[in-house]
Amino acid sequence: MNQDPYRVLGVARDASDDDIKKAYRTLAKQWHPDRNPDNPEAETKFKEIGAAFDVLSDAEKRNLFDEFGPVSLEPGFDPTYARRTAHGAPPGFGADGIDLDDLFGGFFSQMGRGPQATRARLGLDFMDAARGGQHSLSFGDGRTIDVRIPPGVRDGETLRLKGQGQPDPRTGSQSDLLLTLEVGPHPLFRREGEDLHVQVPVTVGEALRGGSVPVPTLDGVIRLKVPAGTQSGRTLRARGKGILRRGIQGDLYAHIDVRLPDALDPEALDEVIETIEKGYREHPRDQLYRHVA
Repeated sequence: MNQDPYRVLGVARDASDDDIKKAYRTLAKQWHPDRNPDNPEAETKFKEIGAAFDVLSDAEKRNLFDEFGPVSLEPGFDPTYARRTAHGAPPGFGADGIDLDDLFGGFFSQMGRGPQATRARLGLDFMDAARGGQHSLSFGDGRTIDVRIPPGVRDGETLRLKGQGQPDPRTGSQSDLLLTLEVGPHPLFRREGEDLHVQVPVTVGEALRGGSVPVPTLDGVIRLKVPAGTQSGRTLRARGKGILRRGIQGDLYAHIDVRLPDALDPEALDEVIETIEKGYREHPRDQLYRHVA
């Protein structure tokens, strides 16, 4: 993320945690792709809002951004080295006397001569990422460490584990471990921010008559009411059944998929079709031609 998260969420730099949560919820609801199906900017805007909240809802990330600006959000950023580089810099180089361009370039120059942190990757099951928990990570030297995964982590997110990396060849001190998480897909759920989406097949009878249908969630099966006359593509919402991340609980969106029967009695088919056809007030395609000359 190379934008100012305060500007993205429209909050002041001294905004409280509650102010930040409120701004995030308002904007996420406004720009959610499901609410803007014909707006190609919505998905991009929604991701920017989520990334901004990810920074400002984390005290450490927020403090680093306040101190160093956007460079602090780059993977592998080392605040200790950044402060050491900034020491003695002439005044006038940014708000804290830091030339961020030189700092950024110098940081990765040093990275080439000796890593500031050890990098590793950890594959996670979708459910493990959603729920969090303890995982073991083994190194080539035989060392094994336990890693606590916070609930709600995202694919590609990087965790910094202080002093858990390999010795720094320049200083001899134990480096930090930058652990990039690789979250696998789920056979049912699709994640957008902290919301979950799932396709729910229903029969023609369920769609016509309405009723409650079972819907899977992370915590088991719930039942949602399908209104009579529900069309395929309609979305039902289960509040608080999405991902929990840093105190924000997402929702679950169940997308209805009306399925035709696999087979019908040929003798009854014509009668069934005739009965169904009589239920249309107008042909479903009529609206396609209303604005055609």
